Amino acid sequence: MPKITFVAPDGTRFDIAAENGATLMETAVRNAVPGIEAECGGACACATCHVYIDEPFMKMVGEPDVMEEDMLDLAYDARETSRLSCQVPIIDEMDGMVVTVPERQA
Repeated sequence: MPKITFVAPDGTRFDIAAENGATLMETAVRNAVPGIEAECGGACACATCHVYIDEPFMKMVGEPDVMEEDMLDLAYDARETSRLSCQVPIIDEMDGMVVTVPERQA
């Protein structure tokens, strides 16, 4: 199980043993990470699970598809490292990844 660190908007760190195949959003919600609202439940129909991916892991998670890009246009303070956590499935190679939650969601 890869260990992923979620950094909440207040700086609190959540070190979580994540399940392969689950998404970052599912993992955050199951572990009560503050700031991940996930209003659409992972359907890529909102931007309330927006996160910033640690730069070294950007190639691994890949680029967002067109639908996700459209939703990221609605995200608060979107950056080059922005992704919707509902669209990022967890794999073993993500061990050590740091994911930062923005100060607010869309």
